[in-house]
Amino acid sequence: MRAVPSQQSSAGRPSKSVASRAEFRPASGLVLLALLIMLILVAVGALAAAEVWSITLKREREVELLFIGNQYHRAIESYWKMSPGRRAYPPSIDVLLTDNRFPNPVHHLRRIYRDPMTESGEFEPIMQANALIGVHSASVDAPIKKAGFGPLYAQFENAESYAQWQFIFLPRGATLIPSPGSTLPVPPPLNNSQGPAPGVPVPQAPTGR
Repeated sequence: MRAVPSQQSSAGRPSKSVASRAEFRPASGLVLLALLIMLILVAVGALAAAEVWSITLKREREVELLFIGNQYHRAIESYWKMSPGRRAYPPSIDVLLTDNRFPNPVHHLRRIYRDPMTESGEFEPIMQANALIGVHSASVDAPIKKAGFGPLYAQFENAESYAQWQFIFLPRGATLIPSPGSTLPVPPPLNNSQGPAPGVPVPQAPTGR
């Protein structure tokens, strides 16, 4: 007679498929946990990278604002110095593009620059007695740059917003008269040849320079 195979071994221990499923459950849980930790790390890294990029972009815009503001400062200075007869400030920004006081128009400003700190891109003119003496940004954001502006714009170190970065041209012997109701701080005297002396209001600046 042929012997019947014993069923004891198969009945006494689990089959290979059951054992494999039991071993797979904790392994799959570890994989999911590892994936979750990886996703968290990736998210944290992305947030940190976004913050660094935002700060870098803001610093680049600050550099651009300083350059553009200085272009307006130099254009106003050029208009004032080239005034025939009694020196005067321009009545508006547009006049800096084309100065028709001469037989051949003079271009003190290459183009109308946009404010890099605002969506509108519009600079706020700083007027004194219907004369344009400077411009400033309309942004109320706090600057990152707090030092290293140089003597001409040393007053920017105390600014609480970009709106307080006032690019004003004052000739020697001129003082700035605060406008009624103005919330912008009056800049301190400028240095060297740009330094105003008290007693002569803008734009009634001395003609001898």
